[in-house]
Amino acid sequence: MADPVDTVAPPAPPSLAPGLTYLRFLSAALRRSFSGSWRFYAWMTVLTAIALVGLNGWGHQLQQGMQVTRMSDHVSWGLYIANFTFGVGLAAGAVMMVIPAYLYDDHDMHDVVIIGELLAIAAIAVCIGFIVADMGRPDRMWHILPGIGRFHWPVSMLTWDVLALNGYLLINLHIAGYLMYQRYRGKAPRKRWYLPFVFLSIGWAISIHTVTAFLYQGLGGRPFWNSALLAPRFLATAFISGPAFVIVLLHVVRWSGRLTFGDGPIRTLTSIMRVTVLLNLFMLMSELFTALYTGGAHAAAVKYLFFGSHGKHALVPYIWTAVTLNVTSAVLLFLPRTRVDRRWLLAACACAFVGVYIEKGMGLIIPGFVPSTLHEVVEYTPSITEWKVTAGVWALGLLILTVALKVGLAMWTGKVRAADAPPMVDGAP
Repeated sequence: MADPVDTVAPPAPPSLAPGLTYLRFLSAALRRSFSGSWRFYAWMTVLTAIALVGLNGWGHQLQQGMQVTRMSDHVSWGLYIANFTFGVGLAAGAVMMVIPAYLYDDHDMHDVVIIGELLAIAAIAVCIGFIVADMGRPDRMWHILPGIGRFHWPVSMLTWDVLALNGYLLINLHIAGYLMYQRYRGKAPRKRWYLPFVFLSIGWAISIHTVTAFLYQGLGGRPFWNSALLAPRFLATAFISGPAFVIVLLHVVRWSGRLTFGDGPIRTLTSIMRVTVLLNLFMLMSELFTALYTGGAHAAAVKYLFFGSHGKHALVPYIWTAVTLNVTSAVLLFLPRTRVDRRWLLAACACAFVGVYIEKGMGLIIPGFVPSTLHEVVEYTPSITEWKVTAGVWALGLLILTVALKVGLAMWTGKVRAADAPPMVDGAP
């Protein structure tokens, strides 16, 4: 059952103060966030329960220390940083809706571009959540605050990552917030207030994942990450996971009846995936050839990842599952049936999304530490607490995305509008 159209207050005088209009905008958004059908409440209840489980796990971690995880002096980055890396790619991949809409003036993509902006916001929130979870003492975050602590910019790559992520979050909050506010008022947005930020977000999206890759590439003591292909591979996988998630999200939005649009956006995103999936597999083959044919320090971690080492092979099932899923997604995307049957397309997107998630998680972060700098093979497998916190952070991200889509699409389609807003014509204010 679709949500009822919000009732608005009695018509306000034409000279309504901008501040009062903004307060009514926030009030309408708040009301919309807590109203819906039984499916909405059921979905939010499940996500809230998972988030609370994660919060409980994080509480135990804060109380007992990082000993509740299976990270150690040998493997100091684990499941949290693995998910953080994937989340950055998901946020950067959302720009694949912005580029066709604004650089190539794709009118079909204009109808749904707000979904990409809202996904980027939720993905960055997930990234921040994993960074906080990975900090043993998040109360000491003030040590890196400029003016209070020592931010150590521009020397530290970590500070560049902080600026890139938070800057991208603020840019997307401004774009999405401004467009929704203008829709609520029934007025056309002024290009000077959002278009420069749109083009800035495109370059910034590429930068957030490039900076993340440089963060790993700059660690000279970790040969597994010292590859010039790491940053290009990060971008290629971002442009797989982002479009894959958005395609599924578009099908859900269309099924719910919240937004009506043609097949153009889905076709465009599918075409992007056909290229990036093959590009990622090609770069993976290039990495494997370099490591396994020529040998060197880099080869030790690659051999451990794909075949095990000294009788230890905890990561072998992960990476071969990822490769299998990535190859399967490439095959499915090029099957003629995928173009006409959405079930095949959704299966291809699911394979691509999960394959990249494993490859950029357990298949990227952990081998950087195994073998260690002293050539010791100390394996790592996440603890139950880490899995609880991880599930909780992703549930929180989905909560944010669900509410953002619910409010954003209601205003985008005109279901929620100011009392004195003029009527919409052909879906535009």
